Amino acid sequence: MSFGYRDGVLHAEDIPLADIAARYGTPCYVYSRAALTDAYSDYARALAGRDARICYAVKANSNLAILDLFARLGAGFDIVSGGELQRVIEAGGKPDHVVFSGVGKTREELRAALTARIGCFNVESESELLALAEVAGAMGLVAPIALRVNPDVDAKTHPYISTGLANNKFGIAYGQALPLYLRARELPQLEITGIACHIGSQLLDPQPAAAATEKLLLLANALAAEGITLTHLDLGGGMGIAYAGEAVPDAGAYLGPSLALLVGRSERLLFAPGRSLVGQGGLLLARVQVLKPGDAKNFAIVDAAMNDLLRPALYDAWHDILPARRARGEGVERVYEVVGPVCESGDFLGHERRLALAEGDLLAIMSAGAYGMAMSSNYNSRPRAAEVLVDGSKLHLIRSRETLADLYAHEHLIP
Repeated sequence: MSFGYRDGVLHAEDIPLADIAARYGTPCYVYSRAALTDAYSDYARALAGRDARICYAVKANSNLAILDLFARLGAGFDIVSGGELQRVIEAGGKPDHVVFSGVGKTREELRAALTARIGCFNVESESELLALAEVAGAMGLVAPIALRVNPDVDAKTHPYISTGLANNKFGIAYGQALPLYLRARELPQLEITGIACHIGSQLLDPQPAAAATEKLLLLANALAAEGITLTHLDLGGGMGIAYAGEAVPDAGAYLGPSLALLVGRSERLLFAPGRSLVGQGGLLLARVQVLKPGDAKNFAIVDAAMNDLLRPALYDAWHDILPARRARGEGVERVYEVVGPVCESGDFLGHERRLALAEGDLLAIMSAGAYGMAMSSNYNSRPRAAEVLVDGSKLHLIRSRETLADLYAHEHLIP
């Protein structure tokens, strides 16, 4: 087990979390190499024997060491910015295994991606299509493209992470896709290579993804009838993880209904998982600073906050909170609001958690490998946390804790 108790002490692989906190301080993100590798292997098994590529969604966690790990495992990458492209290159990822999604790509980003010779641009608007043709033409290059199509499928997830409905900003409306493909065919600066969709995140039911796949195949067949042959189908990602004991399928069960629709297809399949590759592979360590009992609520104020882990404040998301050492009967359990020191009433990490706590205790905020450090900030002038990767009995510091001087290193006083 990547994270689990041994004799009442919570470990990351073979290392007690208390040892990590003693060495690197708190708050601190801790990742398990075994958990990351196992999550990737789950997808690889599900896609064995198929012409398929797993393109890790970099936005979930963009640390260079994690990108390097997935690159070594054979992953491609799904990016949404020029900064993510540069991270992939720095980490040793292959540019021709990169797909570039996102609704607001700048011309500078398009030029950088063309220079790097990425695998495909997932175009999300007519305006982007024309801009890409203009930039590619000026560079004397041909841009490989897919249209990201919005299939208007309800992913049945949180509205902030739903991306496949007609009222979402993402993708090209399904009914507009065929005419835009026909227009793209007339632009010599573009090469049509595929079709793409992504309907949302934290999906636990495979049926919406299968419904989107079915609509994509109808469009692919319509394109074939027009003489447009696709070389790949990008079916996105979005499979969820268990934050609060939800029943979660493995990759084979989640992808199964979609893969059944793809039997006999000649196109390469691309999948872009993010959360399901890294979410359970990381946790956030925090230390209890103050216990503050009250008439209405008891507060456990820890040294991690919404700037370190935004998901609870942003989505009202649940993360299990576990003691680094199980109480041996000497502690009294109380119901706590687990909160941070940031000056916001919305700064919380967990509501109504039953814990036996003392000031100085170490807590692990679980399932924090995805959209944790990636969404962190310096709000309230708080340095961002250290990041550590555990590999068996080995510890690797993969991001140093920011210093106070780092906070204003790029700021300048006026004369």
